[in-house]
Amino acid sequence: MRTFAAWLKRFSIFLLITGFLSTLIILSGCKANKDSQQNPERAINVSLSKAVKKSIRPYLVATGTINPFEEALVSAEVDGIIKRVYVEEGKAVSKGTLLAEIDETDFVLEVKRSDAQLKQAQAILSNTQIEYDRKKVLLKDELITKQQYDDVEMRLSLAEAELEKAKASFNLARQRLTKTKIHATLLGFIKSKKIATGDFVKVGMPLFSLIQNNPIKIIFSINEKDISKIKVNQEVLFTVDGLPNREFKAKVYTVYPSLDDKLRTLTIEARASNEQGLLKPGIFAKVIVYTDAQRDGILIPATSILYEANTMKVYIVEGDKAKMKLIKTGGKFGDYVEVIEGVKEGDSVVTVGQQNLSDGVKVNVAR
Repeated sequence: MRTFAAWLKRFSIFLLITGFLSTLIILSGCKANKDSQQNPERAINVSLSKAVKKSIRPYLVATGTINPFEEALVSAEVDGIIKRVYVEEGKAVSKGTLLAEIDETDFVLEVKRSDAQLKQAQAILSNTQIEYDRKKVLLKDELITKQQYDDVEMRLSLAEAELEKAKASFNLARQRLTKTKIHATLLGFIKSKKIATGDFVKVGMPLFSLIQNNPIKIIFSINEKDISKIKVNQEVLFTVDGLPNREFKAKVYTVYPSLDDKLRTLTIEARASNEQGLLKPGIFAKVIVYTDAQRDGILIPATSILYEANTMKVYIVEGDKAKMKLIKTGGKFGDYVEVIEGVKEGDSVVTVGQQNLSDGVKVNVAR
C-alpha cells in the first residue's frame, strides 16, 4: 500500500506539471497571435522608376585641352643690339614677316672686308696661274729647272686654297648680315615678345614665341579598358565653356603608342579647323567620342545601382515585394545606365530606399 501511495503521489505531480506547461504553451501562442495582429510586417518606403527601351549610341566622355597646331621659339642667330621691333603680342603674322632688326653696322663692315680679301685672293690666283702656265712651257723647252717649276706649282695650289677660304669667309659674312633681320618662321600669331629696342642679344637668346592656331589640336586621355574603341580618323565632338551654344567637330589624328604608367590612361590627339579663331589654346574642352552605331538599349537610373565588390545589383518590385537582381551594364548615358543583363523593359526599379532592402522584403511605394 505504501508503494502504491508513493507512485500515486508521483503521478499526481507529473499531471500537475504537464497541465502547467500546457497552459503556458497555450498562453504563449495566444500572446504571439495577439502580437502578430498588433504588429504586422513593416513595409519599407521606396520610390520606383521604369526600365525603358531607348535608342542609344555608345560614346566616351573625356576632358581635353586645346593646343596650338604648332608653336615656335624664334631666337637670335647673331650677337648685337636690337635696332627696331616691328610687332607686339597678339599680332597676326605670315611666314617670313619681319619681326625685328639687329644693328647691322659691324656686319656690313665684315662683308666689305671679306669681299676685299676675296678680290685679293682672286688676283693672286690669276697672277700665279699666268706664271705657272709660262713656266710649264719653259720647263718643256728645258729653259728652267724642275725645282723652279715645282715651286710655282706649289704657290698655285696655295693660291687656289686661299681663294676658297676667302669665298667661304665672304659667304659667311653675308649670311651673318642677313641674320640681323629676324623673320617669322610660321603663319600664326605672336604669343610673346621678349625684347625691346636697344636690348643687347646673344646667339640663342629667345626673342619671340609664335603659335599657329589653325588648325588646333585637342589633347585628351581615355581609360585603359577603352583603348580598342579609339581609332585614327574617328569623329570627335567637343564643346568649350566660353561658347556654350556651339559644338565643334574634330578627327582623331594620333593615338599615342604607350600608356601613362601611373594613371593607366592613353593620350589621344584630335585636330579641328579653327578658321574663325574662336578656339584659344589652353582652354578646356568636353570631348565626346562615339564608339559604335546607334541601337536600342534598356536604360535605368544610375542612382538605382548598388555596388558590392565586383558585382552590381538593383531591386525591382513585384506586387508589394522587393526582388534583388544581379545586373551587367553597358555605357552611361547622362543620368542613365544601359543594362545588358538582369533587368527587362518595364521592370519597376527601386531608385530610393534600396539600401534598406533585402530579397523578399515588403515595400510601400511612394506616390
